[in-house]
Amino acid sequence: MVDKEKQSRGTVWWEEDAAQAFVCIVDQSLLPQQVVTLRLAHEEEVADAITTLKVRGAPAIGVTAAFGMALASLRFLQEGVTLTQAQDHLHRVGAMLCRTRPTAVNLAWAVRRMVRRAMSTFANAQDMAYALRDEALVIAAEDVAACESMGRYGADLIADGDTLLTHCNAGALATAGKGTALAPLYTAHEAGKRIHVFVDETRPVLQGARLTAWELQQAGVPLTLITDSMAAHFMRYGGIKAVFVGADRIAANGDVVNKIGTYGVAVLARAHAIPFYVVAPCSTIDLTLAVGEAIPIEQRNPEEVTMLRGVSIAPAGIQAANPAFDMTPHEYVTAIITEKGIVRPAYQDALHALCATFNDEKQSNVVGRGKTDGNRSS
Repeated sequence: MVDKEKQSRGTVWWEEDAAQAFVCIVDQSLLPQQVVTLRLAHEEEVADAITTLKVRGAPAIGVTAAFGMALASLRFLQEGVTLTQAQDHLHRVGAMLCRTRPTAVNLAWAVRRMVRRAMSTFANAQDMAYALRDEALVIAAEDVAACESMGRYGADLIADGDTLLTHCNAGALATAGKGTALAPLYTAHEAGKRIHVFVDETRPVLQGARLTAWELQQAGVPLTLITDSMAAHFMRYGGIKAVFVGADRIAANGDVVNKIGTYGVAVLARAHAIPFYVVAPCSTIDLTLAVGEAIPIEQRNPEEVTMLRGVSIAPAGIQAANPAFDMTPHEYVTAIITEKGIVRPAYQDALHALCATFNDEKQSNVVGRGKTDGNRSS
């Protein structure tokens, strides 16, 4: 564990030397007071980092899971395993990682993609491990590119002088790149547009206060931090022109599951005739689920509600609920901004068409890399 210079872009990356590989993350549980990098050397450490929110954000945990599987494959080589043993081990690692957080589909999507790659034709376990390392790096690079693309599409919806609102953290800390919901804001700011961002604190873990406010401050984007209960007031009196949020999973009909409190913000935006934009990569869209009600909602430790940084803020022994996410019905969503373009109602047909293109491109890329990999050095 080493201190690292503050970063406003990027939160997960791969490091490797002749002796060992590491999954590196910024420990988000310590921000903004400390900026610390963790170098994870075992897949169980990766799983723990996801579970304990040291790394969070749907795209970021997808990339982290892919890196974790690559790490497991390379580490397992030291035990002199056969290809079949290595593939079996990878299935077990994938199942372990998928259990960490059930709502964000990017994690399971990345795991499935890594497993498919592992089941290609390889001469031995070493070839498979190097191919998985390369596949994880491709997933990370794709996320960086997707963030840039979402930023460009979304920035076109922002006018010079706009005041915007965001909920939770969907910036660089939530991705391998510049973010999902914050990417349009960064891109607009970089283009010289004068914007001001209202940042919901996002109880109970305060991702808005701790992470989004820190990110925007690092990037020089003007902001105002507000409590979650202030959103309606500032929608009425604060001149807010649009809301930008991320997503952890989007159902086939356009229903969106995102951080708890998002649904309330969407309802308020509708009441005040404010556009409500969801920004997410195509990997967040889950066409296997027809409606958002079918998306599993993670239930976290109630102590996140009754305690704040180890200090009790509620009566001892009180019952508390702590769903990590809520579902926003598609009728409250003005548009979904992806790396492939902006999708508007009716979402059912539009999302299917979008994902068909996305999946065709991914399949073409895999075929282009070939089903068989020769020996490669690390």
